Amino acid sequence: MGFLDFIFGAKKRQVETYLKNEAVILDVRTQREWDAGHIENSVHIPLDELRNRVEEVKQLNKPIIACCESGVRSAKAAKFLNLNNVDAINGGGWVSVKNKL
Repeated sequence: MGFLDFIFGAKKRQVETYLKNEAVILDVRTQREWDAGHIENSVHIPLDELRNRVEEVKQLNKPIIACCESGVRSAKAAKFLNLNNVDAINGGGWVSVKNKL
């Protein structure tokens, strides 16, 4: 097992653990990206709207797996949510998260 396998394997296990704990998948891509394809039953709140809609996320009362196209915006979303007392992780790209379901 190489270093990258170690890093990405840990992320995969973390996502799987969150899914087992009934986490909500939060897609933070734009509306256009969402319309082109998304994970069924995921919640869509674009990253630029998250600050104003954080209470909606808190009301879900579940752990959060943030996803986007590549993992950059979802990393920002997860960090923001954690700073606002929401248990959230960066799931990375939405296709990768979808493949773990």
